[in-house]
Amino acid sequence: MSTETLNSLAHASSAYLRSAMHQPINWHEWGEEAFATAKRENKPILLDIGAVWCHWCHVMDRESYDDPEIAQLVNERFVAVKVDRDERPDIDSRYQVAVSSISGQGGWPLTAFLTPDGKPFYGGTYFPPNDHYGRPSFKRVLLAISDAYHEKNGDVTEQAKLVESAISQAESFAGRSGEFSPKVVDQIVESGLKMFDARNGGFGSAPKFPHPAALDLLMDQYVRTGDPKLRDAVVISLEKMAQGGVYDQLAGGFHRYSVDERWIVPHFEKMCYDNSELLKNYVHAYQVTGSEFFAEIARDIIRWMDEWLSDREHGGFYASQDADYSMDDDGDYFTWTVEEMKSVLTEEEAEVASLRYDINEIGEMHHNPAKNVLYIRASLEEISKRLNIPLETVRTRLDSAKQKMYAARLKRPTPYIDKTVYVSWNALCISAYLEAAKVLGLDAARQFALRSLDRILAEGWESENGLLHVIAYSDSQAERRRISGLLDDYAFTACACLDAYEATSDLSYFNFARKIADSMIQRFFDSVSGGFFDTQTAANGNGDSLGVLGTRRKPFQDSPTPAGNPVAAIALLRMHAYTNELSYREKAEQTLDILAGVAGQYGLFAATYGIAAVHFSQPHTQVIVVGSGQLADRLFASAAAPFQLTKAVLKFENNEIVPKNLPPALAETVPHLPRIEKETASAIICSGFSCQPPISDPKELTESLRRSTGSVERQK
Repeated sequence: MSTETLNSLAHASSAYLRSAMHQPINWHEWGEEAFATAKRENKPILLDIGAVWCHWCHVMDRESYDDPEIAQLVNERFVAVKVDRDERPDIDSRYQVAVSSISGQGGWPLTAFLTPDGKPFYGGTYFPPNDHYGRPSFKRVLLAISDAYHEKNGDVTEQAKLVESAISQAESFAGRSGEFSPKVVDQIVESGLKMFDARNGGFGSAPKFPHPAALDLLMDQYVRTGDPKLRDAVVISLEKMAQGGVYDQLAGGFHRYSVDERWIVPHFEKMCYDNSELLKNYVHAYQVTGSEFFAEIARDIIRWMDEWLSDREHGGFYASQDADYSMDDDGDYFTWTVEEMKSVLTEEEAEVASLRYDINEIGEMHHNPAKNVLYIRASLEEISKRLNIPLETVRTRLDSAKQKMYAARLKRPTPYIDKTVYVSWNALCISAYLEAAKVLGLDAARQFALRSLDRILAEGWESENGLLHVIAYSDSQAERRRISGLLDDYAFTACACLDAYEATSDLSYFNFARKIADSMIQRFFDSVSGGFFDTQTAANGNGDSLGVLGTRRKPFQDSPTPAGNPVAAIALLRMHAYTNELSYREKAEQTLDILAGVAGQYGLFAATYGIAAVHFSQPHTQVIVVGSGQLADRLFASAAAPFQLTKAVLKFENNEIVPKNLPPALAETVPHLPRIEKETASAIICSGFSCQPPISDPKELTESLRRSTGSVERQK
């Protein structure tokens, strides 16, 4: 197709928008021009919100938006606006609430119909080209909506008012606030245990999504109480997920979710934020249980992220890997027929791989029953017994089979990698890498995380203008847009900077954390009612109030990334622990108070709120290891080994323990403790702005930590 036939999305920056530049639809990007056109021509707006990794977005593109007849209908009767939900989560979140209030459905593609001033009055998700799946055809919907807009405009306007009211009430929490109580953690945990699937792991029924924050909260409570039900919920869930098809058995890394309750058949897209949060889960599960299996999965997630979602040259993490490589594909890249397997393996390898991964003539994929999703069906011991061969032989053949199958898979057409570098998601990945590096001793992961954070701070932060949301787009030829950072960008990055400070003892990272936290308060904090808005006010440099963007939101629910408000509270509570500035803790408390009256009702979706509640109700503990050499390394390992959400471990050379290299609260106490000897490495436990005498015995440190954090004796 010649360049003359490209629509205006040829000038867009996002990969999702640019993928539609050849469509016969006269697409507009979100902006003043689109709304002005709709008002001038008195046409309703057709709003499509999707993502480059979204399978059903691609399906609707092919079936409807590529169709000349439908395109003519859209162009004649509507002003069409396309939005990338990853690039503009502020737009997506509001219209998701709107469409859900209209149709009871949410998700992507989100198809909404708006008045010319952007107020939604009808919508849904995927509409088929013909009446199908119990849904009306897209053409029928377009005609009906257009006719209703012009012939029943009063009804349309009234409906738009009702929907706008639903959006404004969705996360306002007006009149629901209460006084925070730590008991909310028990309510959230109890809700999770009620939903726990003891047979298959995970929570609820199909489709099944991972709930990383909930798993971390359950682990923290298990460490504090020793309740075996909590341990079972975590261990069974993480084991079943890692053994399922939702985990990529060849390359590593998790797909976004499972369509069945057994974690077998996934939606095949892979998101950096799912893998960052699950990476933390597996690291923490290793700390809690001592199971090497969890450590192996953590290393394997990093292997996949290093290979596929990392900018090795500049630092930074890419956004996602698509599910499909073409419109006609449905997971074919990741799945296998028996013939495909046998074509690359020896007979002995195929025999082992078939038993291990349940590869048969009839597989799991409905569109092509010959295709098998790889999942762990049999243990190595079972295979050894069944084939009557030594266990080591099974292991050797399976390792060889995995390498050959992965090498063969790499030769297939590969699903698209969205190389967009989002600040918020990068911060999550940086924190996860630093956590894994600390516990598992992965220096390469530590170095890449720090290089990635350095890039975020260099390219995405300015003292005057604050943080950006995007620092690099996938298409290097695309125009770079300046999109102001949202609450998530600030809260996640503040935490990542604190994690980097704890990983390096470099005070410059702490100073960045403080600047970003202070900027977050200035730009997003509601000084009247408490809590944080998800977007800045017009006075703070974000004047986009088109459509329903003027509606204020204070996000508290995890969906699917950790919610902005509780993460902001966590960042402030950690800042308070390092500065002893009461204002940080007060703002965190005001934030937690907003949802205090109803948080327990949100269950798993308030898990990050539960984690923030733990940070608020439990003292923050810092373990400072001073010295160098083998003893210092052993002390550090002893301090890092136990899992605790509210613990930090820092390491200093003796000559670095001076006030100028410490944040304010530690500067007031640590350098003035007696018996920090130059010759002997020691560890100092600080909590509640006071520090214990130095300890030089790793076993004594372990026991002292157990006493000071209130963790119970438990079997690993």
